[in-house]
Amino acid sequence: MLKNVLAKADEIEGKIVEYRRDFHKYPEVGWTEYRTSSLIGRRLRELGYQVLVGRDILSDEDRMGLPPGEELDSHWQRALEQGGDPEYLELMKGGFTGVAGIMEGGKGKTRAFRFDIDALPLSESDDITHFPVQEGFASVNEGVMHACGHDFHGAAGLGVAELIAENRDDLKGTVKLIFQPAEEGVRGAKSMVARGLLDDVDRVVGFHVHEYALGEISSGLSGFIATKKFDVLIDGKPAHAGGEPQDGANALLAAATAVLNLHAIPRHRDGATRINVGSLRSGSGRNIIPDRAHMIVETRGADSGLSRYMYEKAERVIEHSCRMYDCAYEILPMGEALSGASDPELMRLVEETAEQIGGYVCIDKHTSFGSEDFTYMMAKVQENGGKAVNIGIGADKIGDGFHSRNLDLNEDALKKAMVLISMLAFR
Repeated sequence: MLKNVLAKADEIEGKIVEYRRDFHKYPEVGWTEYRTSSLIGRRLRELGYQVLVGRDILSDEDRMGLPPGEELDSHWQRALEQGGDPEYLELMKGGFTGVAGIMEGGKGKTRAFRFDIDALPLSESDDITHFPVQEGFASVNEGVMHACGHDFHGAAGLGVAELIAENRDDLKGTVKLIFQPAEEGVRGAKSMVARGLLDDVDRVVGFHVHEYALGEISSGLSGFIATKKFDVLIDGKPAHAGGEPQDGANALLAAATAVLNLHAIPRHRDGATRINVGSLRSGSGRNIIPDRAHMIVETRGADSGLSRYMYEKAERVIEHSCRMYDCAYEILPMGEALSGASDPELMRLVEETAEQIGGYVCIDKHTSFGSEDFTYMMAKVQENGGKAVNIGIGADKIGDGFHSRNLDLNEDALKKAMVLISMLAFR
């Protein structure tokens, strides 16, 4: 089995690198990954997978942070013009992006493998020393780039798909390959879980490329920070600021009061808690009582309970701040992730598999200090009695790091990732 997987991986490595470069050249932000998703769907079908897209894998009401309709439409049209598959694009209209490929083998457990595919709203470096510029695959979509390695994830996922398909006779149980939209801003996983995509899964595996040296891996990351992202829309009443100030309801003052008191929420003794108001916009003129305000906020906690504590306190602060100034308000959920931990049993399996393959070094880095909505998938499977793991895979540090304009990664990590993940599918 391993010999076959390694031989096939050598054969297809160049093709997987080209997938990565294609995804990098045509990046798409969360809920607009039309081209990316449609091409993945087409390739999975060619490999013999049952392909699910659109409303079959996403709960409409659980999608968070959805762009405006006109933006979704323009990005859909762009995807069509840039070579997206028309058949799958039609099923994804309205921001129903992402793909699941399912392959059934003999009797055995159901395993899911998650690959996130969205890019970031960031302009890519045009410096000639930047490798994608040198090789001609830098982003052509203005203001969007793959600055977090999700182009690697999507391409590696297609590599895994081909390695499994090539050896399907040796597959025991069912494999689900989940290409998730809108991970940035932690918006997409909850919708897939709510749609039931993980209900029958016994084992779920995620991975992320990291700035470890090539070949280094973390067999399982834990300690993900729980978070809630939300917008607050405050509605007041305009009035002449000089002549009739008593007739107005000042949305700006309600928002300002909320901001100060949100940052004054007591921190919790049981662990780290955070809150941040990242943006406040309000007002239209110097002689008009501001009637609208828009706040962008996030809360965080070392675990889901602490995150909930901060959010519930924030809700009360916003409510009472608005009542002070006779303003109405609405809180819009924009993203959410839970805390989470990898299961030791699967971590040991990752280590054993890496040793069996050879060429990997397991390093003692098992704590993540960020937020990751893969935790929704982990939690669902673990609640149902299954196991979950999130692997860190070294891809070297090139450029200034993740979420920077000149991020690049070592493309040799693609084969490292797809071989490890596919062998886990067979084990």
